[in-house]
Amino acid sequence: MRSRPVTSHTTVPPIPFPLTLLSQSRLSRWYPNAVGVLSALLLLSAVPSLVAGNWPGWRGPSGDGVVKESKVPLKWSSTENIRWKVPLPERGNSSPVVWGNRIFLTQALEAEKQRTLMCLDRETGKTLWHAKVAFEGEDVSHSTNPYCSASPITDGERVIVWYGSAGVHCYDLEGKLLWQRDLGVQKHDFGYGSSPILHEDLCILNFGPGDRSFVIAMNKETGETVWQVDVPDAEMQYQGPIYSYSTPIVIDQEGIPVLVTAYPARLVGLNPKTGEELWRCEGLDQNVGSSPVYGDGVAVIMAGFRGQSIAFTPKGKGDLTESHRLWQIRQAVLSTGVIHDGHFYALKSSGVAMCLDLQKGTVVWEERLASPEANNNSWSSMNLVGDKIYVPNQSGVTFVLKAAPKFEVLAVNRIEPELTNASLAFADGQIYLRTHTHLWCIGETDAP
Repeated sequence: MRSRPVTSHTTVPPIPFPLTLLSQSRLSRWYPNAVGVLSALLLLSAVPSLVAGNWPGWRGPSGDGVVKESKVPLKWSSTENIRWKVPLPERGNSSPVVWGNRIFLTQALEAEKQRTLMCLDRETGKTLWHAKVAFEGEDVSHSTNPYCSASPITDGERVIVWYGSAGVHCYDLEGKLLWQRDLGVQKHDFGYGSSPILHEDLCILNFGPGDRSFVIAMNKETGETVWQVDVPDAEMQYQGPIYSYSTPIVIDQEGIPVLVTAYPARLVGLNPKTGEELWRCEGLDQNVGSSPVYGDGVAVIMAGFRGQSIAFTPKGKGDLTESHRLWQIRQAVLSTGVIHDGHFYALKSSGVAMCLDLQKGTVVWEERLASPEANNNSWSSMNLVGDKIYVPNQSGVTFVLKAAPKFEVLAVNRIEPELTNASLAFADGQIYLRTHTHLWCIGETDAP
């Protein structure tokens, strides 16, 4: 069943560019060629989000959850440090992404059988445009995993979304459809969740899970397939589901870019230009809910319900299992953690946070993150801001932890209880929290 694009727009206001900070006539007398250069610099400084505050995809600019800025609110509530909140049409698990003055968010309209991309103004939360794709086909998913659970990806010229069986769609920043691809049926009892990524001129997607599972690289300008690699069958470790919801990352391996993605039962490194397998590390569980994390020269991937998780040093080629695998432990984690200063931090879906020694895999501390709300479970992934870890739970409570070998809670930030499965987005000192009912903009305000 093919999808049909239907786009609705609200007029997009122009971005203001105030430029009069110095006397241009005086400057031109001192340095005749400086006015044009200064004007360009002032253009950029007037809108810092265009150069410094973008959050272009799930888990940020590098796909590692690391926030490249330090002035982020530590504490907030439903009334404190809230810049705005706007209602969302329906529930959703995907995370927002940010470019310049725009926020992009995937959103299902289930009754209308539509998959949609919303574009909102970053300063006000106002909807600028809403691109809709009608899809009459039957998409299988779990009741806890709404359609459009994959987050968008953008490079500031285009924004690309994946809607499972409803295809891949690419828009410009004004909501005009540039191309679309029908990749066929995606069918799994739990639906889909892997987000597309961009690398150079490629849009790369881990298509699956299900009988049709593959990694595909498409030309980001045309949507044409550059390469496609089928995910190999995994050897059954036990009776149960086989899947990977992992979003790939690109790492620098001794000066060479490597695409790291998790298949069921193994972690692999691919040449992002060709899809050729460069290395693999065996020993992973047959079901994978999290994405790879790389830092301090170590790659970590945590597994699903039975928790056969691994860490290794990606160096060389071929089967690196015996030579480079650092540890293999049973720690069931569905969300994605962070690496900081020789330690790996993760959060179990039960709401238990833990700190592991990165080289050994031994538990340094393990503590439950409890709040007064009834639901303390969490599917959200962690973010690292300096030496602080931010992570929400399913009640919309965001914990801020010290990224250190000693467990310390720095803040417990409660908003109105709203079911939350998305991860946070950060841009220019603001935090964006997507719940099933609202999109919240958290940032320092002038209120006492």
